[in-house]
Amino acid sequence: MSRHGFVRVAAMAPPLKLADPRANASATIDAMHQAADLGVDVLVGPEMGLTGYTCNDLFFQQTLQRGAIDALQAITVATARLYSGVVVVGLPVVVDDQIFNCAAFVSDGEVLGIVPKTYLPNYKEFYDARFFAPSSTAISTSVTLFGKQVPFGPDLLFSARQLDSLTIGIEICEDLWGPIPPSSIQSVHGATVLLNLSASNETIAKANYRRDLVTQQSARCIAAYVYAGAGRGESTTDIVFGGHCLIAENGTLISESPRFKRELVLQIADIDLDRLRMNRQLTTSFGDALLDSGLKREFRRIMFHLPERRAPEKLMRKVEAHPFVPSGERELKERCEEIFTIQVTGLGRRLEQIGTSAVSIGVSGGLDSTLALLVLCKTLDHLGVSREKIRAITMPGFGTTSRTLTNAKALMNRLGVSYREIDIRPLCFEEMKALGHSPFGINLHGMTHESLMEPLRHLPPEKRKDLTFENIQARVRTSLLMNTAFVIGTGDLSELALGWCTYNADHMSMYNVNVSIPKTLVKFLVRWAAENEFEGSARDTLIDIVQTEISPELLPADAAGKAQSTESSIGPYELHDFFMFHFLRYGTTPEKILYLATQAKFDAPYSLGEIRKWLRMFVTRFFGNQFKRSCLPDGPKVGSVSLSPRGDWRMPSDASAALWLENLPPE
Repeated sequence: MSRHGFVRVAAMAPPLKLADPRANASATIDAMHQAADLGVDVLVGPEMGLTGYTCNDLFFQQTLQRGAIDALQAITVATARLYSGVVVVGLPVVVDDQIFNCAAFVSDGEVLGIVPKTYLPNYKEFYDARFFAPSSTAISTSVTLFGKQVPFGPDLLFSARQLDSLTIGIEICEDLWGPIPPSSIQSVHGATVLLNLSASNETIAKANYRRDLVTQQSARCIAAYVYAGAGRGESTTDIVFGGHCLIAENGTLISESPRFKRELVLQIADIDLDRLRMNRQLTTSFGDALLDSGLKREFRRIMFHLPERRAPEKLMRKVEAHPFVPSGERELKERCEEIFTIQVTGLGRRLEQIGTSAVSIGVSGGLDSTLALLVLCKTLDHLGVSREKIRAITMPGFGTTSRTLTNAKALMNRLGVSYREIDIRPLCFEEMKALGHSPFGINLHGMTHESLMEPLRHLPPEKRKDLTFENIQARVRTSLLMNTAFVIGTGDLSELALGWCTYNADHMSMYNVNVSIPKTLVKFLVRWAAENEFEGSARDTLIDIVQTEISPELLPADAAGKAQSTESSIGPYELHDFFMFHFLRYGTTPEKILYLATQAKFDAPYSLGEIRKWLRMFVTRFFGNQFKRSCLPDGPKVGSVSLSPRGDWRMPSDASAALWLENLPPE
């Protein structure tokens, strides 16, 4: 039974009856029922959720204090009978003749620990120090509850027996607002899920600040952060509470509740613990915090039981089908401008270094060369250099279609670059004859490069494979470019991951502006440029390029006029980019990648069998083509994934894919 590293968490804000612990326990238990039905593993409520945060001097009343403990007992009993997960609730607890603002960790019919609040706000509308003592004043390290000694203190961490990647740290409201929150220290000591029981009131724009605070803390701690805010039922004598609940994971807000709801707030999300652990392993500076002796603590680890579960059929978090491509108009514009700026800045610096006498680029009428040409034009504009310095060449071969050739020439013309057309077929034909190569078994004796086209068109599908025939064309093109000027590469990240490039051909250049941009993002960027940077016929050309089927155009169209298709051969790029992102960014296992793919909404529908087939293809080709990635030209890193051998990815070319292929579940 596999969870695939997911744990389901929830922040709740039940309707509150101020100073009525029995009613609040009942509302909490109702929320636990709902959470149980939804498979929640960890449930956390607001600060002082069993009494209400705004009880003020009533906290000194023994009746309220004892009522809160009775309410806790009712919840504890409920975890044994009704709810198999963890529930964390807030209440006042008297220890050493002091009242502490506490969180009780309850699991499997037991209170496993009591964590007191560390920092007490005593300014403006807050006066916690009037009623409560800070955790630093506690003498005892345990408290007697229901006839048992229960660990007490800010030094408690809670670890799941069945899921070694789940360790829970707890802080309370103001703790997060401090310069060094307890959660920061908890995280470097192993806590992966941080809970905050809060009673943060609502004022103008405070929700935005709170959202940023929670999200940024999850990023700094490389952890999940679950924040439960007090809501309806608290006193509104001077302040108002909105029941704001937030769940963030490593800098990304993955779930947020509306505020000011009158009914129960139950905000649920699935946390990817595997992803958190991988990020901590990659971020080697994370553990360096413990080099500061002032941050070292002795924590008591308390083990708890977590129910066995399979990964949910439907995750309660969004799995992006196109993780490299932004969503939303504002982010779209910002992302594209940033990507272009990074590409232009990188290329501009290199051209300043080597001089700008002339620059060559091959333009095929496809996506990659279009993006590279747009970047090159913008770079020269930025440097104040005429676009006439660009020596753009379109090089039709045996598989070039009239559509791509027309688009290539139209694009170069409309961008105002100097260009020429070189038919590479005669050169390739002579090279094949010199090598004594008979493409597809066709004897070249007495033929010309033009007469060769007819038998090529009528090749049956099973014979339309000749690597030498394809590689000769790719290398002739590169040779022409290299002998022209400083060559700008056009190949993208997806092609490098799959090895879908010819060694020392489109694989090589003198600077590649697309080297860390995956195919789905290339397509997106060209469309964005068409819709935002161009108009009229230039826009029409760019849109047509985006809509053209991706093809290396090395084999001629068949008798029916169908051109060579890249995605028919190696699989859909939207799948491969999805695989690549999770494989490289998070070290995700193929089994889990397959599961995640079933949760995403791709542009096309894919069966489980199809996803498995193309995932197997990705793994096989990725391992088999590392030698091409070990000698890449320079180029700017744009996103979080790169295959540069000088930067992000170092891998032996002789590594075996067997273990990864075995990890894929059988059909």
